Amino acid sequence: MKRIRPEEPCWCGSGKNYGECHLEFDKKLKMYKNKHIKVPDRNMIKTPAQVAAIKESAKINIAVLDHVAENIGPGITTQEIDDMVYKKTTEMGGIPAPLNYEGFPKSVCTSINEVVCHGIPSEDRKLLDGDIVNVDCSTILDGYFSDSSRMFEIGDVSEERKRLVRVAKECMELGLERVKPWGFLGDVADAVQTHAVKNGYQVVRTIGGHGVGIAFHEEPFVSYVIRKGTGMLMAPGLMFTIEPMINTGTHAVFTDPKDNWTVYTKDRKPSAQWEVQVLVTDEGYEVISY
Repeated sequence: MKRIRPEEPCWCGSGKNYGECHLEFDKKLKMYKNKHIKVPDRNMIKTPAQVAAIKESAKINIAVLDHVAENIGPGITTQEIDDMVYKKTTEMGGIPAPLNYEGFPKSVCTSINEVVCHGIPSEDRKLLDGDIVNVDCSTILDGYFSDSSRMFEIGDVSEERKRLVRVAKECMELGLERVKPWGFLGDVADAVQTHAVKNGYQVVRTIGGHGVGIAFHEEPFVSYVIRKGTGMLMAPGLMFTIEPMINTGTHAVFTDPKDNWTVYTKDRKPSAQWEVQVLVTDEGYEVISY
């Protein structure tokens, strides 16, 4: 990184001098790094201008999921969900981020029952009474990305599945409560893992959250099975998703070899997931999309 003098403009674009803006921040990161603690690179720290632009993208992302919530129900096909996501997103000036991403053919992921994530919408799959489904929506606006997902219970859902959906949400919320400046991603993981196991569930290990905002998927990878006090330092300005995938049975999963996208639980038991996009702030955190 180019060295900046205290009297020069700060690298974050705030308009302040470096000495009164991020000088002490950079010194603190260097101190942690010298202790062999993993710290975010400067390009992972969102600037005020970037945060403002990402929030505009998130307005669309939230509105689209609200629209899905108003229209989802028994008998609707997952392709109809995809159609409404594409229509609402583009009407508001955005682009569905999943569409054509590394070959993904649709505008949203619809993951039903034993599908952990990356379910591909289809005209052949109707939502049935008793299903649980995760709708994972991601949006691009002016080159900035937002990403969140929600679970929906379709019709008369069994108590077993309702409990899974509830505990999965609690895991996400408890992880969110652990987001604090100068804490560790392992603190988030500890809250998620502890609550899931206490309730008799397992957390998927091979898939997790991720940085987001300037790109669809950025560093860091957010694991939910690492120890408290480990992982990357949560410096103010770091933005990532909290999206633990909670399985009824084994944590093991596999990807459908036919489409190379759809991820299932290995034992074909139900899975649930909620996702929020969060910004680490000087005081704590701010939820960007939900």
